[in-house]
Amino acid sequence: MGADGKVLADMHTAREDALEIFLHALKASRVEPAMERCVHFRDGAMEIDGRRYRLSDYERLVLVALGKAAETMTSAFLRQAGSSAERFEGIVVGPVGAALSPRLRGYCGGHPSPNEASVAAAADILQMLESLTERDLVVFLVSGGGSAMVEGFLQPGVSLATMAATHRALVESGAPIAAMNAVRKHLSAVKGGRLAAAAAPAEQVTILVSDVPAGELDALSSGPTMPDRSTVEDVYRIAKEFGLTELLPADVAAQLEERSLSKTPNETLKETPKPGDAVFARSHWRVLLDSTTLERAAAERAAELGWHVEIDDACDDWSAERAAAYLVERVREMRRERERVCLLAAGEVTVQVPGGATGKGGRNQHFALLCSQLIAGEAMTVLSGGSDGIDGNSDAAGAIVDGATVERAEAAKFPVATALAEFDAYSLLTLLGDTIKIGATGNNLRDLRILLAP
Repeated sequence: MGADGKVLADMHTAREDALEIFLHALKASRVEPAMERCVHFRDGAMEIDGRRYRLSDYERLVLVALGKAAETMTSAFLRQAGSSAERFEGIVVGPVGAALSPRLRGYCGGHPSPNEASVAAAADILQMLESLTERDLVVFLVSGGGSAMVEGFLQPGVSLATMAATHRALVESGAPIAAMNAVRKHLSAVKGGRLAAAAAPAEQVTILVSDVPAGELDALSSGPTMPDRSTVEDVYRIAKEFGLTELLPADVAAQLEERSLSKTPNETLKETPKPGDAVFARSHWRVLLDSTTLERAAAERAAELGWHVEIDDACDDWSAERAAAYLVERVREMRRERERVCLLAAGEVTVQVPGGATGKGGRNQHFALLCSQLIAGEAMTVLSGGSDGIDGNSDAAGAIVDGATVERAEAAKFPVATALAEFDAYSLLTLLGDTIKIGATGNNLRDLRILLAP
């Protein structure tokens, strides 16, 4: 086999290994076994991390699940509850809208923008929680995606169209998720700890499947049950930094102006509950899974396949362009020291989509194409995929590219540069057969990037 043939064979093997590593990480990070390890029902009590809740002490047992893993988490929780599951009433808001039990109401929430069910679910949840007393227990199951799936603005009379336009504008603004969520929290009646406030003084337990950076759990689904560290002043700063008043609907943008035309402070935005607030006096939180779970499983499988593994999450929340340049260069540095290197990076990158863009895809496919330009002609393979199985507005989880992708795109008369300019990564990657399609996973632990150089 000639040198060129060996490079092609190495890239083919690397593509197979990258996909194997990704799929293994997803399988090893499933909700069901994690719930079995975390939650136990025995002797009439629910036990979580050594904390015991004697069920006979409570008049009502309430369950509220929201986010992309809502149905999966609910099924796993009810399975653990056994005969006690019959006592739980409540609401499940997820991608399917399954009720899962006669006493649970199901809503199919919208994502990445809220839909009618998102608004109806928010109203239903608030009404239910506000009826609770200190003699009740509420279990929240929270996963990523809940920011859109459950929504109701504090400002009365805001239409669904305005809410949806607000969510779209924030997602496409280029702001990192923590900044987007700071804005969402202060506009919303259900985010930034406001569900906890509605449920108080009931006993509260929140179990989380996290798609946000470690230490930033109040950003997960915009922190509906968490103390909020962001402030109204942060919102004003973020709005100015990312030009949000130019992107958002006019009546929403007006709330983000720090001062009104009369030069007095804008009092439209209300502050969210903060750490130490009395509404959290009976609240407890437990992280079930997060991106480190995903990353750790990927590292183990890559090592088993004979790759030298390093993990670098430094580019979390960077722009896709900056992250691609950084990670590709890191792999080159590793490759100068040894063969068969694997670099793993979990988290999310940001993509600023211009207004009017009609292409299809998401941040993972866009990132992959950016990498394909940087590694053109090199024996390097890059996979970028979302753990929820859905990337942006496409049916793909992400994509795999390598040093031959740019050349193959040119041969197909669909240059990579054109796809990037039109924010249409999906169309090109589908044409090349390089998308990863696994369907919705019922989980959401952020994105995983796998870079291999034989």
